[in-house]
Amino acid sequence: MSEFKHSLARIAVWNLAGFNQHNPAVGIAPDSDRAKNQAEGLALLDAELVTLVEISPVTHIDRLATLLADEYDVTYNRTILQQPNGNIHIGFLHKEGVEVSNVQIIPGTEGDYRKGRQAVQADIKIGKLRAILIGVHLKSGRGHAEQQLRDSQCAVIGRHIAQLRQTPGLTHRMILLMGDFNMIPGQDVSNFHHLGGDDLMDFVSCWDLQDRYSHILDKGRANLLDGFAVSRTYSTDYVRGSLRLFPMHWTLNLGRETFKEEVSDHLPFVASFRIF
Repeated sequence: MSEFKHSLARIAVWNLAGFNQHNPAVGIAPDSDRAKNQAEGLALLDAELVTLVEISPVTHIDRLATLLADEYDVTYNRTILQQPNGNIHIGFLHKEGVEVSNVQIIPGTEGDYRKGRQAVQADIKIGKLRAILIGVHLKSGRGHAEQQLRDSQCAVIGRHIAQLRQTPGLTHRMILLMGDFNMIPGQDVSNFHHLGGDDLMDFVSCWDLQDRYSHILDKGRANLLDGFAVSRTYSTDYVRGSLRLFPMHWTLNLGRETFKEEVSDHLPFVASFRIF
């Protein structure tokens, strides 16, 4: 196991926009420009651990790892579980020295959205940093019905977080919650309330983030739909104020609209954590 040269590690989350509305079974073609652009973007992001949302097909994570190694000499291991419903998945890219174990889908986290995505949980270890990471992709949509479906999902996840906090051996473990929340701060108040797990989570994407968008719309202003949260206690390894929207469109020398068409309609978040 290789050793880290620095005292900080960067953990990121990114929605790849893998859902193909014309043919959901296809996702992102392995030889497409989109796949190549995403690999270049991940190389520029250069995080030690990336939670990837909306991976489609499930083999797309392997394609990204191959492109990163072959084209950019960046080596990532990958961990993914196939969702029981649908064709878009949650997985992790992690560099050597990052341990990802005990990966499991959390039962019932699709809530009342019976064909919805379920949350994925993993134990991670980077140096002295140990945490439970929960990746989510909640129901999309801005209507009342969609908000109620997210309420049902958030309530299950919130109860699960509360249970983790009461589990022997895990009571002092940092909990990280990240993904595509499909929730807008200040609008989806009930969603945040349920997802907070009895006020156990600190939604740092609502407080630490300087930029107020992550999801690029066809027109008009963009929305802050993606989320990043740390447990309110036992999270001293999170560098407060470090969460940032990574301007991948700028690093790829693309305008925001072009980035949406050729890479993803989401931009990544990245945060720093002390590991020594």
